Amino acid sequence: MNRTKLFILALMGVCLASCTTDNVDEPQSASPEAIAAKKFVNTSADAIEGELIIYVDEATALQLEGAEVATRSGVSSLDAFAAEVGATAIKPVFNLKVNAERKRALDMHRWYTVSFPAEENLDEAAQRLAQCEVVELVQFATRIAQPKVTATEINLDEVATTRVADMPFDDTLLPKQWHYNNDGTVDFPNAKAGADINLFAAWELTTGRPDVVVAIVDEGVCYTHKDLQPNMHVNEAEQNGEEGVDDDNNGYVDDVYGYNFVDNGRITWTRNGDGGHGTHVAGTVAAVNNNGIGVAGVAGGSGNGDGVRIFSCQIISGGNAAGVNATAAAVEYAADRGACILQNSWGFNAGDIANDNMFETGQTSVEWKAFQYFMSTKNHPNLEGGIIIFAAGNDGKAYAGYPAAYNKLIAVSAIGADGNPTYYTCYDRGCNVTAPGGEYFRRNGSTVESGCVVSTLPGDKYALMQGTSMACPHVSGIAALAISYAADNGIVLTLSELKDIIVSSASGLKFEGTKSNYGTNGTMNLQVYNNKMGTGLIDAYRVLMAVRGTTCIPIPLGEQAILDINYYIGDGNLQVKMLESTISDEVKDKLGITDCRFMGSKLLLTCTKPGTALVTLKYIAGGNTAGGGQITGGMEAEQEFAFVVRPGIKVDEGTGAPIVPGGWL
Repeated sequence: MNRTKLFILALMGVCLASCTTDNVDEPQSASPEAIAAKKFVNTSADAIEGELIIYVDEATALQLEGAEVATRSGVSSLDAFAAEVGATAIKPVFNLKVNAERKRALDMHRWYTVSFPAEENLDEAAQRLAQCEVVELVQFATRIAQPKVTATEINLDEVATTRVADMPFDDTLLPKQWHYNNDGTVDFPNAKAGADINLFAAWELTTGRPDVVVAIVDEGVCYTHKDLQPNMHVNEAEQNGEEGVDDDNNGYVDDVYGYNFVDNGRITWTRNGDGGHGTHVAGTVAAVNNNGIGVAGVAGGSGNGDGVRIFSCQIISGGNAAGVNATAAAVEYAADRGACILQNSWGFNAGDIANDNMFETGQTSVEWKAFQYFMSTKNHPNLEGGIIIFAAGNDGKAYAGYPAAYNKLIAVSAIGADGNPTYYTCYDRGCNVTAPGGEYFRRNGSTVESGCVVSTLPGDKYALMQGTSMACPHVSGIAALAISYAADNGIVLTLSELKDIIVSSASGLKFEGTKSNYGTNGTMNLQVYNNKMGTGLIDAYRVLMAVRGTTCIPIPLGEQAILDINYYIGDGNLQVKMLESTISDEVKDKLGITDCRFMGSKLLLTCTKPGTALVTLKYIAGGNTAGGGQITGGMEAEQEFAFVVRPGIKVDEGTGAPIVPGGWL
């Protein structure tokens, strides 16, 4: 027997001795296997072969940091395991070159990835590793579930290039982006006016700011796309530095427009298996607006270089999906790179994780640690922390997949152009809000994609796609508008406030009857989805009004409305008397108000034009008479409101409260 084999056997002996030491917190009768079983964060389902993630004790973490050889830590039990399985590396999951002290405070320095030959039995290796006393947790490197979408490319030669008069910007495909402003004419069965995110009204207030940065965690974003390139967030140190060198010393080489965490290098989008998913998502968030080409982004600016900025955290490349450890590193990188919004149209297979406790595992799973770090990182002066937004999933299940379902993140379900749930959307448990995700349909045996979401595709192309992956970036873009609007008005939001604003600024959804299930050729019972699409359909204008602190009053289009201000003050149960207020000629003209009368505590008006406008309404607080002089009475008060006139809105004539027609409000 040669000296090398004798050395390995000796190390294995040390491992057996050290790995089976009784834990002082366990009964003396507990077996090493029983102790080890409590250390597992997850199972080996969908895991990458040849990788295990470990969470070690503090002393071991310090030794590993000082190790000179990737597979020789100086910790006998780990070194013996490494020798036994032929380990090629023991590397930290997180990057301590940036914000090291903050990361140490969160124990991020204690997470490591052990790499070894893929032919080793993964479960057996995990069992042996878990029996080492210095290892507190073992996590399998679960692969993320790759989004399954099909892109239908748009033939630009068939698209009119003349500006449509009623469009706010001159982007040639904006009229096809019904998901921003749906007038009911889109080619989709039972298309419903108003089934959109009410974006045009929001654009009158803000179109985004370049100091708001969104990280796109997805396939690689085509940063050369002419409709994206001006809004890419550029790492100037790397752009102006030497190729192949970590010019800014952040641990990543040549990360000009982001980083590829699958291949450990530059962002890519042309490998076999890439479908343009990340580029499509990015376009919805921040394609350049008013540049005379292609699509508009939710927060893409006004054409004056003022759109929000995006960069790519690539976790899917060439059909290969990253493991949870590389994905956690991508989330960490997003925080370190300056993002305040994390856009995620990915997840694990729905049902793999059953509840929040399984996801957190005591807040020590590696992905949760990365999310915790992102949410606690302040990268914009007007937002305390970072907001994380996820697609709910396309499994059609009555629960969102994880991480989307986790209660500290926002999960987005999807509707179609008819205002009804799409056949594929996850709903109910873990779902927080809804946005347009698009949906194809069949006509005479052929598939029609006009009801899908229009956005960018690599190679200066554009395409239609459907999915909660397409719904999610609408919400990320709206979050970017909210932060931009807060900055414009000197408002600082906490993370909780921004999340509350997003999920509460929605139009109610109620469904009746059935619709075709385009995925199965069956039918969907729409009533199943009632009260199960989160808080409802997100409304960009209402989000901005909530940031401003202004209450929205929905008003029907083309019919008389009787509004009672009592419903919109306080908790909706106050009794105040409305005073006659001045509604300006500008507002009357904008909303086409043909009849406006005050009767007691109510306001009667008819609006003939869709739109939004700010008005100030006066009322008496306490009693029916205003005090003053020789009269004892109530105090005159006033409050700013936003009139929102849209098709489909109904108002209860008795209370002035909005009521839900079938489909949406």
